[in-house]
Amino acid sequence: MNYKILLASNSPRRRELLGGLDIPFEVRVLPSVDESYPDTLRAGDIPLYISREKANAYRGLIAPDELIITADTIVWLEDAVLEKPHDEAEAVAMLHRLSGKMHEVFTGVTLTTRERQKSFVAESKVKFATLTDEEINYYVAHYHPLDKAGAYGVQEWIGYVGVEYIEGSFYNVMGLPVRRVYEALRDFDVIGGPSE
Repeated sequence: MNYKILLASNSPRRRELLGGLDIPFEVRVLPSVDESYPDTLRAGDIPLYISREKANAYRGLIAPDELIITADTIVWLEDAVLEKPHDEAEAVAMLHRLSGKMHEVFTGVTLTTRERQKSFVAESKVKFATLTDEEINYYVAHYHPLDKAGAYGVQEWIGYVGVEYIEGSFYNVMGLPVRRVYEALRDFDVIGGPSE
């Protein structure tokens, strides 16, 4: 491997997904990185911008033989961002807004070395069934929606009972479009194909 791979994320889902590629990596997270963005940005441009800003915060701190992966995911519904809810009441409100509708999930990813940077955005469309009050309240009470964009984890109970279909990558909805990441790592000559 030409580079030591670093993942700049506290998300257990991103760690699990990157780990699924069977390549060694280390998690390195700065204590606070600004995730604000200009209010003129729309849809996929938002996580793309944030992933680049995160990358730039790390760029001066990585060694010449290190490659860092930064990412950001948003839920986009009716021309507005659904970010992480601040409390359970907001999580319930978000799930009511998503109920019975199609929304989009965008993940911006940036791969950065001292010499080079590559960014892309992945899009998936998610169709939710109409959720009952009981289903929404059960999910919010028994799971952890406060650390998830749009107040839901597609890999959790709400995904099993609520998601009718997905257009695009399921893993993107979880928070990391791993096929695209794999292709980008190959582009950096970090990995070839799997070896015997």
